[in-house]
Amino acid sequence: MQISVVADQSSGGASARSPLYVLFLAVVAAISGFLFGFDTAVINGVLLFLQRQFSLSNFETEVAASALLLGCLLGAAGASLVGDRIGRKKSLLLAALLFAVSTIGAALASSLTIFATGRLVGGLAIGLASVLTPVYIAEISPAHIRGRLVSMNQLAIVVGILIAYLVSWSLAGLGTSSWRWMLGVAAIPAAAFFAGLLFIPESPRWLISNRQREKGRAVLSRIYGPEQADLQVRLVEEAAGGEAGTWKEVFARPMRRPLAVAIGLAIVCQITGINTVLYYGSILISQHFHGESAKAALMANVIIGFTNLVCTIVALRFLDRWGRRVMLLTASAGMAVSLAAFVIAYRIPGLSPLLILACIISYTGFFAFAMGPIPWVVISEIFPNKIRGRAASIATSTLWTGTLVVTFTFLSLVRAVGVSGTFAIYAILCVASFVFIWKMVPETKGKTLEQIQHEWEV
Repeated sequence: MQISVVADQSSGGASARSPLYVLFLAVVAAISGFLFGFDTAVINGVLLFLQRQFSLSNFETEVAASALLLGCLLGAAGASLVGDRIGRKKSLLLAALLFAVSTIGAALASSLTIFATGRLVGGLAIGLASVLTPVYIAEISPAHIRGRLVSMNQLAIVVGILIAYLVSWSLAGLGTSSWRWMLGVAAIPAAAFFAGLLFIPESPRWLISNRQREKGRAVLSRIYGPEQADLQVRLVEEAAGGEAGTWKEVFARPMRRPLAVAIGLAIVCQITGINTVLYYGSILISQHFHGESAKAALMANVIIGFTNLVCTIVALRFLDRWGRRVMLLTASAGMAVSLAAFVIAYRIPGLSPLLILACIISYTGFFAFAMGPIPWVVISEIFPNKIRGRAASIATSTLWTGTLVVTFTFLSLVRAVGVSGTFAIYAILCVASFVFIWKMVPETKGKTLEQIQHEWEV
């Protein structure tokens, strides 16, 4: 019970000594989220022109869209090994380099094979960053603002998505090769990410767990002040138990429930189909809504991206007030209703495309309100420090597997059962997600990482 008592004291009085410093660390780390969002969403506009230039079939289009996601899966799978061995900061520096290489390579591609290879390299960067950025932010954040700070990564993701849509829309008039410019502009934030990382410290919890106690204490002193830093060092050392985490510990009995929660959240936030809108929205609108041009389809994407951003900001504002669980339940129910309305509206002849677009916007808004940001927060905070990287890697790899499956099968599924049939399936999966969250996901708001660990062990 010692950890629980001390943790309660910490959560009650451990306000950041330098909140601007903590915010700076979180903002720099979250630039990876911007690149994550931009690189994943820019394909929405790129595919319209890539299809024409390379005369892609539906299968080849799915390959072009999914290559990045395969890289994400591989990068996430290896993130724990890299992050635990060389540290969070150096791993993110590696991701920044991969972002830059991918951006330039894909933009200059002369064939689908080269394009897919470049995108796969970008996926490796996203996979690394998607695991380690939330972990890094969680490990430098005081408990009372951890949810909001970790969610800054999701905010950066949706900003990246919106900017990708705006860039695609604004560059669409450049002709068939405009997709090269859509991809190439990401080199600028990739360089900014690398430069920013040079000015932030390593995660203090990683340092302490790797026998660099004084370096870790120095970072914690800047965050909490000297007295609270000593308390935080003791908490980390007690939680780690002086041992290095192992894969056996990840799958040990006390960790089975948090692992099931993390993997389940990773699955449900993807199989509900959000990436079909984010990746194929322009194709969906231009091919299935008669009279809509490529420019109009890209403009609709901008509206969806703006909705995504606004609802994520709302989530960021209230996440540590309303709690993870309530928001997740609200979002999954709202997504189910929105998709059901879309299916009904789509099957009514002559119904205005604006009403159908409103259903898509509502669906996206509910996703952004909770299903987008909160799984990343929960995954980053429910595991002990010594196995956090490994466990987060498993959950994030699962997430990218779900994204890959949905993206690689969407056009084929539409061809088999139609647009309304496809989204009816996703509506049913939203209902299943609600049940999973209701039965399995605990509330973690306001608790220190060490207190959460103790509660799993009781």
